[in-house]
Amino acid sequence: MAEDTQMRLGGISSMATRLVLAELAAAYRERSGVVVDIESVGGVDAAKRVAAGEPFDVVLLASDAIDQLEAAGHVVAGSRVDLFRSGVAVAIRSGAPAPDIASEEALKRAVLAARSISLSTGPSGVALAKLFQRWGIAGDIAPRMVQAPPGVPVGTLVAAGEVELGFQQWSELMHLEGIQVLGALPEPVKIVTTFSGAVCAASTQGAAVRDLLQYFASSGVEETKRRHGMEPA
Repeated sequence: MAEDTQMRLGGISSMATRLVLAELAAAYRERSGVVVDIESVGGVDAAKRVAAGEPFDVVLLASDAIDQLEAAGHVVAGSRVDLFRSGVAVAIRSGAPAPDIASEEALKRAVLAARSISLSTGPSGVALAKLFQRWGIAGDIAPRMVQAPPGVPVGTLVAAGEVELGFQQWSELMHLEGIQVLGALPEPVKIVTTFSGAVCAASTQGAAVRDLLQYFASSGVEETKRRHGMEPA
């Protein structure tokens, strides 16, 4: 019965922050008594569901997606709080020969040599597609691109042998079995995404959401973020 009297906040996030948010939400519940239920799905789907007016209290997505939702009136203006910075990494199947990705030119050669390549549907995938276009190889590799369905980690396709070279947020690759993470993209083409949270326009608990986001942004949880492959924003 006591469970029914607890304040609850409902949220939605992209898959990239699923594990770190689960740990932070549990810690916040211990601190405040507020139950935070965050559903993690593909980032594109998450934004669509917020825009459709589903009754979430908080949304946690890439900062540009939050900005678009704010511009359309789906999150409360001025409520965005930057939380995490996450870099894109490269993965191959465990035991496969590891290509050199230490420089921009080496990475380009590795992409051209790969029999199959996969990107996420999120902001990192968009940035990589632009990089391939800038390199002038987008047309060459198009027949070898394998699109991971929304919410399905690229790393699982790599582990299954369906994809030779996978690109995704480090946080989504680091805990997966069956893959070897080669490392982040080299400095000249490094891709870093900032993930933010905001109060959904549909929420009636704005003050509670703002307190939650301030906790997620606080210095006391920085070690948790780093343990999940992210840096504080």
